[in-house]
Amino acid sequence: MIHYKSDEEIELMRKSGDVLGRTHGELAKNIKPGLKTNVLEEIANTFIKDNGGEPSFKGFKGFKYALCISVNEVVVHGFPSDYELKEGDVISIDCGVKLNGYHADSAYTYPVGQVSVEKQNLLKVTKESLYVGIEQAKLGARMGDIGFAIQNYVEENKYSVVRELVGHGLGKSLHEKPEVPNYGKRGKGQVLQKGLVIAIEPMVNMGTRNIVQERDGWTIRTADRLPSAHFEHTVAIKNGVADILTTFKYIEEVVK
Repeated sequence: MIHYKSDEEIELMRKSGDVLGRTHGELAKNIKPGLKTNVLEEIANTFIKDNGGEPSFKGFKGFKYALCISVNEVVVHGFPSDYELKEGDVISIDCGVKLNGYHADSAYTYPVGQVSVEKQNLLKVTKESLYVGIEQAKLGARMGDIGFAIQNYVEENKYSVVRELVGHGLGKSLHEKPEVPNYGKRGKGQVLQKGLVIAIEPMVNMGTRNIVQERDGWTIRTADRLPSAHFEHTVAIKNGVADILTTFKYIEEVVK
C-alpha cells in the first residue's frame, strides 16, 4: 500500500530534509585525507540530535550507525570505521533524518582531495543522472520514465547502473512502497500521483553493474572493484515539476 502525503506532511518532510542537508554540509567541511570515517559518524550523530532530529538509519533493520559510508568500490551500506581517507578516494555518504515523525533521505559522493579525471567524471555523470531522473518525477508520469531516463543517461556516458538496489517511498517510515528502480522502460510501471514522496538514488559503477555483498551482511561493493558513486534526493510529486525536499545547497557551499 502506498501512503500519499498531504501538503502539510510534505512540508514536515522538507524540514527533515533541511536538517539533513545541513548535516551533509557539516560532513563536507571535514572530509579530507587522513580523516577516519568514524569521525564523520560522530559529527552526524551530534549535529542531528542538536537540531532536534533522530538519525533515521540507526537501528533500521539492525543497522548500527547514523551514516552509510562507502569508499571507492563500495557501492552502498558501508560502515564508519578506523579507515583513514586517502588523497584520491571518493566517499559516498548516505544519511537519513527523522524530525516531527517524518523521514528524509539523501546521499552525496564526495571527492577526497584531488581525484582522478576518471573519478571526477563518474561523480559528475552520476549526479547529473539524479536530476535527469527527477525531471521525470511529475504528475501522471510512470515510474519507468524515471528509471529509463537515469539508465539511458548513464549508459550513454559508458557507465553502468546497479539494478539490485533501488530507491523507495518514505514518510513516517524510512522505507515505504513503491520501489524506484534506476532502470526501466518509458510508459511502464506505477503512475505517479499527487502526494507520492520517493527517494530517487542512482548508484552508478565505473565498470560492470555486477555487485557482491560482503560477509558482514551489509556492505555492497562492485564485483570488479572499480569505483562507484551514489547521489540521492527525497522528492515529492505535486502538480507541476518535482518538488525536491532535500538539498545539496550546504554541501555545495563547501565542495566547489
